[in-house]
Order: sequence, then C-alpha cells, then structure tokens
Amino acid sequence: MTNLTDPIFHNEKAAEKHIEVSRWNGEPFCAHCGSTNVTRMKGKTQRGMFQCNDCRDKFTVRTGTVMERSHVPLHKWLLAMHLLASSKKGISASQIARNIGVTYKTAWFLCHRIREAMDGANGNGPLGGPNRVVEADETFVGGKAKNRAHRKPRAKQPDVALVDREGHVRSFHVANVNAKDLRNLIVTNVHRASHLMTDEATVYTRVGREFAGHSVVNHSAKKYVTTGGFKHSNTAENFFSIFKRGVIGVYHHMSEAQLGRYTKEFDFRYNTRDITDGERAAVALKGIEGKRLTYRRTDKLAA
Repeated sequence: MTNLTDPIFHNEKAAEKHIEVSRWNGEPFCAHCGSTNVTRMKGKTQRGMFQCNDCRDKFTVRTGTVMERSHVPLHKWLLAMHLLASSKKGISASQIARNIGVTYKTAWFLCHRIREAMDGANGNGPLGGPNRVVEADETFVGGKAKNRAHRKPRAKQPDVALVDREGHVRSFHVANVNAKDLRNLIVTNVHRASHLMTDEATVYTRVGREFAGHSVVNHSAKKYVTTGGFKHSNTAENFFSIFKRGVIGVYHHMSEAQLGRYTKEFDFRYNTRDITDGERAAVALKGIEGKRLTYRRTDKLAA
C-alpha cells in the first residue's frame, strides 16, 4: 500500500528523482538521439534539465512523454497517477482537480494523458492460445431514453470486451455490433488456437469457426453456465459490472470520442489486479514514454 504522505507526492525534487529512476534507472539518456553522453545542467533556471553532448539538444525527464510541455508540477502528476491507478471504479476529473489543486480543465486533460500511459500495460500480443478460453461479449453505454424526455436521446454506444480467463482483458468501443466489425476485432486480438466463448448472438457464428473451438451460452433461454462450469461468459460479465459501476457512479457520462480511453483505464486496472496500488501506479509511470497527446487533438475529439 502506498503512503500518500510520501515526499514524491508533495516535493518536486523528490518527484523528479523518482521519475528519473523509473525512466532511466539512474543512467539518463538523450530523449532526442538516445545517447548516454549527457550532462546535468546547473542553475535555478535550468533545474532538472540535461544537455546531450552529441546532438547538443536539451531535454528534461518530461521530454518524449505524456508530460511533455505540461506546466503541472511533477509531484501532482504522480499523485494523480496514483489516485487513478488505485481507484477501482475510477475517479472523476472534478475530484482529481480538488485533490491536487488544479482546474477542472487541467485535470480532465491530465487524466486522459494518464490513460494513454496506462494503455501500454494492456499488451499488444494476441489473447489466449492453445487450451485457453477467451470470452467475447458486448455491452452498451448510455442512459435510458425515458430519462432524457426533454431532448432527442442519443443512441447507446457499444463496447466489446475480449477476456482471457487466465489472463488479460482487452475492450474496445466499436461503431457497430455486426459480424464484419467484430470478426476483424476478434481475429486481430485473439490467438486462433483459443477456444472462443460467446453468447448466442449470430454475429459470432461465422468467426467462431476460425478458432480451435467455439461454445455458445444461450442467455435468451436463461442459461448462464453449464453443469460442468465450462460454458459461461461470466468473466466478461464481471468485468463489465465493474466498468458499469464506474460509468454510473463516477463518470456518469462518457463521450463517444473519449470512450475508448476510458475502456483502456478499466482494462489497465483489471490486468494489474494482482499487484498493489503502488506497484500499479509504477506500471503506469513506466508507460509514459512515447505517447505525446496534445490538448488540441483531445479537445477536437471531444467536440
């Protein structure tokens, strides 16, 4: 368990040193050319800055990360990262803003950049494999039309989750739940030697033939698990239950443009569920590099 009185959450020098150790392990290298022939610059106006003796460019521990060109102090970045990593059902940007002393606009953008860093822990290789089961299921995000009587209700947004029973989850916001789109998503992210487990939706019928096995749970007939316990999609349903608690109880509304980032946040916490909050925040910190996200691009998506 992480102690929130740790100096890295309150002292800028301690935070800077912590990030340097995480990123460079005590051996700084140039963020521009990769050279280790660097010099730490001195003076109040150049604190935390390095100069590369090969390419002659200057850089800091922020350069080439999601924190680049951010004016938010590093200790506030670390505190926000820990709060987002340790909150099982998420934490709102309004709460982050109050906790770390920034505006809502700053906290909103900061949280999205942290979600970009979290995505690195969700893996790039295929889920499943020989003798492993991958469950595929979908849910829909959005309020009920009857609760929005004074304006035209917007369509609910579909979210698809692929869950390896012995490993990770990978969820995606999709434009349409149809056989073509889901087939492309599943074959790209699931090993063909896996046993695919789905409900009775016909969108899975054809793609199921491309895997080592395909089992169907007939939810419409109120069947949710076989006697032996093999046929079920409860693992995916459990993941969605946590995700929906975050939607209903914390975030309330997720824009269609940003929904994919929110799903990556819940994927990250699920995929690191067997480690402590402090270790989870450290994994997120490792993912900051090479994921620059500008406010203009984020704000344009949200418009």
